[in-house]
Amino acid sequence: MGHWIPLSTARGDIRAWQATPVSAPKGAVIVVQEIFGANAHIRDIAERLADAGFVALAPAMFDLVEPAVELDYDEAGMARGRKLAAELGFDAAVDILSAANHMFNERSLDCAIVGFCWGGSVALLGNTRLGLPAVSYYGARSIPFLDEPLQAPMLLHFGEKDDLIPLADIHRHRAAYPQAEIHMYEGAGHAFNRDSQPNAPHYEPQAAALAWRRTLDFLQTTLI
Repeated sequence: MGHWIPLSTARGDIRAWQATPVSAPKGAVIVVQEIFGANAHIRDIAERLADAGFVALAPAMFDLVEPAVELDYDEAGMARGRKLAAELGFDAAVDILSAANHMFNERSLDCAIVGFCWGGSVALLGNTRLGLPAVSYYGARSIPFLDEPLQAPMLLHFGEKDDLIPLADIHRHRAAYPQAEIHMYEGAGHAFNRDSQPNAPHYEPQAAALAWRRTLDFLQTTLI
């Protein structure tokens, strides 16, 4: 079971949930939250990565704006999360990734990023700006950054029926990054990997399972 650790960044100290495998780690993965905070769902992703043999770190990104934020999956939570994400900004988010990567480098661990929704766009920037291999799940805010070239292997997951990412935007990703591995999941909408909500209205088990297998394969290839 993971636990909170402190993480020092160029903009201040935050908390980060660290999950560690029982055996020698294959590498390290930074897990980047949705706009709802480093909540139980994101911490569970870190635990799953540890079960797969990676040290996983899920920074509480919003701690730089408001400590210990975990929001509900409702309209109020989405509105508050969007506001916090805007207040933090993408540059500060990348600084947090840089701090986490530095921590892992000091442990002689190669690092990759896996991010979800807002965190999926942050993961893309971790690739283009820090040169880290990255996995983006339904990153809905990436279009303004598609002129930034990839610096490392990149995997992107999209839902065919995502109401936040139209098909035209998925095609723009393919055009901008022909070298990336890009998958679109039939019948899946936004947040198809999120299985933590009551009745999980967005969760698509088949798409989530396939995307997870591809994510682990990607991490195995890029970090080992």
